[in-house]
Amino acid sequence: MRSDRDGDILLEVSDSVRETLLADMDSAEIVAAAQNLDADEIADLAPDLPDEVVQDIIESQDVEERAQLQSALSYPEGSVGALMDFEVISIRDDVSCEVALRYLRRFDELPGHTDALFVVDRDDHLRGILPLKRLLVSDPDVEVATLIDREVVSFLPDADAEEAAQAFERYDLVSAPVVSTDGRVIARVTIDSVLDFVRDRQEAQQLAQAGLREEEDIFSSVFQSAKNRGPWLALNLCTAFVASRVVGAFEGSIEKLAALAALMPIVAGIGGNAGNQTSTLLVRSLALDQVSASNARRLFVKELGISVVNGALWGSVLGIVAWLLYSNVALGGVMALAMMLNLTVAAMAGLFIPLAMERFGRDPAIGSSVFLTFVTDSMGFFIFLGLATVFLL
Repeated sequence: MRSDRDGDILLEVSDSVRETLLADMDSAEIVAAAQNLDADEIADLAPDLPDEVVQDIIESQDVEERAQLQSALSYPEGSVGALMDFEVISIRDDVSCEVALRYLRRFDELPGHTDALFVVDRDDHLRGILPLKRLLVSDPDVEVATLIDREVVSFLPDADAEEAAQAFERYDLVSAPVVSTDGRVIARVTIDSVLDFVRDRQEAQQLAQAGLREEEDIFSSVFQSAKNRGPWLALNLCTAFVASRVVGAFEGSIEKLAALAALMPIVAGIGGNAGNQTSTLLVRSLALDQVSASNARRLFVKELGISVVNGALWGSVLGIVAWLLYSNVALGGVMALAMMLNLTVAAMAGLFIPLAMERFGRDPAIGSSVFLTFVTDSMGFFIFLGLATVFLL
């Protein structure tokens, strides 16, 4: 790697590749690579570095950079403090637009995603923001205080990064100030760091739904990948065994009517797809904080109605197909009824499994699909084979 780009490369590569690259670098090379990074970027890299190397990096910074780095390292992952950067341009509220423009001309270039200036008083307390597009077209003699927006979306550094991401989406923000508890501007959050956070969170959720961990990718070792995937495979094995015992309980019915063996996977499979639709919608709504006690009942009624409508429609279609294939009207009726009942069960499971995981403090995106598949498979087999045993045999 070129020494002046080592830090950027370490930030951009995947976790497994970064781990390999760091293993081939000595402490001096890592410290040198960090010299070209900002405080917030070093903070992103720090969890993958030995403590003594992090300390060497801190000691290599000047006084201002050291204070910023220590501040960035003090906030946990998932907080606004972990996303903030310190490239803040602020101006006083008692200066004119001409003074503000002269101040901006002192910079070689403005920090990325600078759409507004943070306006502060003499003690750096936030008073508002001044959009650059307004500053550029205003009379140079006008005082900044008369032009600012005083309704400002700002964040405390220990606030939840997910709530900040929602605010950026809701208010179409490009940047926002980070303030201390007494209202002083200490940093900012920009849309690029928020998008990185959202992307990383979505990738982690997608991996978790399949029983994979965030740090695993195609470059991970065989042992690490097997270790990460093993627990979920063990859970799948247990749930699959329970589902197989449900089928085993109806072996006699299947022996008497072989068509049951061909049709029962259809009931379970479509139930699983319907449940995943409900579960995915609910997990997203939970992430956006759209589910509350006031609308939970309405959501329940809505999903129940959807499952009944789809169950009646597609159950009828499959019932007719089963009747035509096997020339058995009763089998078609059982197929239709089983489909409607299992879609109803799938909708309820898709609602209650993520809600239960959320209630017990677990991420509903992690493992919901495993439990949902277990419920829809087991109940699909039980409902279809049970109805067939009662009405056909």
